Amino acid sequence: MIIRTRLATGVCALLAALTAGLAFPAGAAAGEPTGQDAPKVDLVLDVSGSMRARDIDGQSRMAAAKQAFNEVLDATPEEVELGIRTLGADYPGDDRKTGCKDTAQLYPVGPLDRTEAKTAVATLTPTGWTPIGPALLKAAGDLDGGDGSKRIVLISDGEDTCAPLDPCEVAREIAAKGIGLTIDTLGLVPTAKLSRQLSCIAEATGGTYTSVEHQDELTDRVNQLVDRAADPVVTPVPAEGADRCAGAPTLKSGLYTDREEFGQQRFYRVDVRPGQELRASVSVAADRAVNPGYGVLVRAVTSKGREIVRGEAAGNGRTDVISTGLRYPKAESDDEDAPAEAVCLAVSHSFSAAAGVKATPGLPLELTVDVVDAPSEAGDVASFGLGRGWWLLGVLILTGFLAGLVWGWLSRWRVAVWRTN
Repeated sequence: MIIRTRLATGVCALLAALTAGLAFPAGAAAGEPTGQDAPKVDLVLDVSGSMRARDIDGQSRMAAAKQAFNEVLDATPEEVELGIRTLGADYPGDDRKTGCKDTAQLYPVGPLDRTEAKTAVATLTPTGWTPIGPALLKAAGDLDGGDGSKRIVLISDGEDTCAPLDPCEVAREIAAKGIGLTIDTLGLVPTAKLSRQLSCIAEATGGTYTSVEHQDELTDRVNQLVDRAADPVVTPVPAEGADRCAGAPTLKSGLYTDREEFGQQRFYRVDVRPGQELRASVSVAADRAVNPGYGVLVRAVTSKGREIVRGEAAGNGRTDVISTGLRYPKAESDDEDAPAEAVCLAVSHSFSAAAGVKATPGLPLELTVDVVDAPSEAGDVASFGLGRGWWLLGVLILTGFLAGLVWGWLSRWRVAVWRTN
């Protein structure tokens, strides 16, 4: 029993050591660029007549929104520049043309004066139409300029009433501008139709949609989104890929965004010097209805079209974003003046449009490029798909071998004792 206890203790200690090695691997810290300007948030609030409905914790939707706004304004980080825009707050009439222009900036985006902002919110009364599309266009203008993060938080209890200016198409146009603006949406006691519309708006810009039925849910969610705006972010740089390698734009390490149409292939060029490694990843998002079953492919090819390495991934309709990546280490050269190699990244996807869906603009594409010093040891480069896992495999084999010897010796000793007794 004593020998068995000691053996178990030794095995546990070995497993603990292995676990520690896996949990705390050696890694290199790399600083990433962040926006230098203050983060900006524009809260866009629906003040249409339907906000009078009393179905949120026994109070009207408008009262719940006001209470939530007051708490959010108290908790807004000092570094965040916040503004408030309304839609449907001023025109109570029946003229649709006039009602669809009813959006105004209640509090300008800038350094926050909490008392002034709360006073402005207190004056709101549910009034008119629901011009979500026009309000989003104006809100994008409110956040224009600067390289800090930009976020619109749209809060509405009803779908847009100003078609044919489809708010989902408006969101796609905003995303296509490549200004790094994210739209998050919240639906107050939403219908199925409202949920679909707000989800589409959010997905077009990489934002989120949340259904809200209680006042504390509204407060917590808006607080989360305002706090998220203060987090350091890397703003993607617009890059227009070419249809062939020869005319591709040259990219350096960074984050880039583009649009790729159905059936299209985009090329981007990266210069890799001897002793460096190219690491690239690409994500393509379906910001509209697409057919299930799709994939994304990124290839590193030479200027003459010879494929060096590829990365690919496939999806089945369960997610709207699909990503893949690749690594290409270029060997060292004895010639210190050896020129850089022009490597082209060819990106393509197999998304297909559902019936009646517009093909333009193309789907949002995000490309990450990183050119680093290549690993000095061959073991650092992936080998047979295991990479640095070779050492772990060796340790496990050795551990199994030693455990087998110990167990065999114990078994023979117990049999000998049994025969003697």
